[in-house]
Amino acid sequence: MSITYAELGELREGSYIVIDGEPCKIVEMSRAKTGKHGSAKVHIVAIGMFTGSRKTLVAPSDQRVEVPIIEKRTAQVLAITGNTLQLMDLESYETFEVDMPEDKSLASKLVPGSEVEYWVIMGRRKIIRVK
Repeated sequence: MSITYAELGELREGSYIVIDGEPCKIVEMSRAKTGKHGSAKVHIVAIGMFTGSRKTLVAPSDQRVEVPIIEKRTAQVLAITGNTLQLMDLESYETFEVDMPEDKSLASKLVPGSEVEYWVIMGRRKIIRVK
């Protein structure tokens, strides 16, 4: 697995975290003050990168959590078949298929021959933008 660990208190809005095995982007974060018997609590709201589902996590700020390692790569669109795209990595020349992005404005720009930036997150691939 391509993950690392960080303390919850070190993360910020816009950071990435793994909640229930799903890589997520943190969209909201708040801290509760240190209580009489322990450490400050952190409340996180995050959106799943592949499912788009909303996830929450409440834990002590010193708790170690999983953070996905994101590998940013470039590929060329070879073919579009229904809801899948065939891409070729521009460094390794490996060909593979990915799902069509949910974002309609991004999906409309995808044509065979165009270059895209895709991220490899925990062994799964996702198109981020058209170059």
